[in-house]
Amino acid sequence: MRGTTSGKKRPTDPAVRTFVEAVSDERRLLYEELHKLIMGMYPDAQVVISYGIPTYKAKSGRVGLGYWEGGVSFYPFGGHYLDQFRTEHPTIKTGKGTVNLKVSEKVPVAALKTIIQQAMENPRP
Repeated sequence: MRGTTSGKKRPTDPAVRTFVEAVSDERRLLYEELHKLIMGMYPDAQVVISYGIPTYKAKSGRVGLGYWEGGVSFYPFGGHYLDQFRTEHPTIKTGKGTVNLKVSEKVPVAALKTIIQQAMENPRP
C-alpha cells in the first residue's frame, strides 16, 4: 500500500496498515483489489485515515475504503458520483454516498474507475 512521489516510495501511514490488517478474511482480499485499482490510477495518492477509514487523496479529491460485515465499502465522498452507477448496477447496494461491494460479487472495475476519476479530479463540496 504505497504511493509514489518522484519515483520514491511513500511510507504507509501506520494507522492505515493497522486498519487494513484488522481483518484476515476475504474482505481483506477485496480491499487489496480496490486499493490496487485506486493506486494504479493515482500512484501518487496519499493514503491516510480520515473519517475513520483509509482515504486516498490525489489531485484535489479523495475516495475512501472501509470494511463492513459482507465486504468492502467504497466512499467517493459525494452521492452525486453514484447516479449512473446505481442505474447500471442496480443489484449492488449503494447508500447516499457509498457503494457496498460484497465479497461474492464481481467488482465492476470500469464503473468504479469512472467514479474514482470523477471524485479525484472534479470533487464537489
